[in-house]
Amino acid sequence: MGVEENSAGTVTTDTEGVAAEEATTLAADAFVYPIAPGYRVNVRRGPGTQYGIVRTLPYGMSVPVYCQKPGERVSGPYGTSNLWDNIANGQFVSDAYVQTGSDGYVATRCD
Repeated sequence: MGVEENSAGTVTTDTEGVAAEEATTLAADAFVYPIAPGYRVNVRRGPGTQYGIVRTLPYGMSVPVYCQKPGERVSGPYGTSNLWDNIANGQFVSDAYVQTGSDGYVATRCD
């Protein structure tokens, strides 16, 4: 298993140092969290690298987390996790690349 997201060195962004407590509310059950600085993260159709890529998030992006789902275990800048964050209908990113401030669930479990 390889890392699916690509790093392009150090990039300074406005989201560096943003703690999970500072995440902003998007909707009743969704908060917005920053993607790891210096990473362009692949958004997939499901919770694993075997799912097709929908798009790639640009540097400095923050994403809403509507729900989370277990899937393929991925290693990233925030550790190794099998949690995948649903950021839009049919769109998932590995939680290992999202600064939620937690190794566990921060949103409801996806159906």
